Amino acid sequence: MIEELVLEAVYYPDTRGKTFHGIVYSLLDVMPVIMILAGFKFAWDASKKQLEVEELRSSATESELQFLKSQINPHFLFNNLNNLYSYAIEESPKTPSIILELSSVLRYMLYDCKEKYVALSKEIDHLKNFTQLNELQIEERGKVVFKTENIQLEYCIAPLILTVFIENAFKHSTANQSNDISIEIDIHVSEKGLLEFKCENSFRHVTNTNTTYKGIGLQNVKKRLLLLYPDAYELTISDSKEAYTVHLKMQLKIDKA
Repeated sequence: MIEELVLEAVYYPDTRGKTFHGIVYSLLDVMPVIMILAGFKFAWDASKKQLEVEELRSSATESELQFLKSQINPHFLFNNLNNLYSYAIEESPKTPSIILELSSVLRYMLYDCKEKYVALSKEIDHLKNFTQLNELQIEERGKVVFKTENIQLEYCIAPLILTVFIENAFKHSTANQSNDISIEIDIHVSEKGLLEFKCENSFRHVTNTNTTYKGIGLQNVKKRLLLLYPDAYELTISDSKEAYTVHLKMQLKIDKA
């Protein structure tokens, strides 16, 4: 209105200022500029909202991972403190060794597992200590085999992913068998960073076996795999008459540290 009725009448009184073509004509004249500016505004708002959604989604995922990880530590402590208590009651000479192994494992879980991913070599060392700690429970009742191959330093892994499977193997073998316990753990990494983990333990079927292997630890590790390795892992759990086998394949990430 200022352009048509004031500016044109002042600067172009003999030409454009003589007639007023109407509001519709004036709007059509500036409509392309309005549309371009409005398009930029909508695109900017949509981009900001998308960033906010991604931040909220990332925050929710991180919170869920921290919650799942926090549930693993008390679960581990509960089982091993019970074992330590039983050895202390019997005044077993192995009690100091158990305390040292437990201290090493706890140090890793409390201080080295704060990041989303840790060096694969550190995780393997933790698994060895963890296996030795639990192996003390078996004594002369069976055999434990822990094998690793081609562990490369440039890869990293989500902490405590594999610990749950090893813990379950010991827990259910010792709970259901008094002798002839057999636990085999095999970890192999291919040249392309594909980790293959296999854990097989002997056990005897009891009435509550079906519920025994569905504890909080196994549920948590499945959720963490879905969150941290979407479309990058394959988990197979098989249950035969005398053995329980976990076979996990997962694509490792490169350690950028």
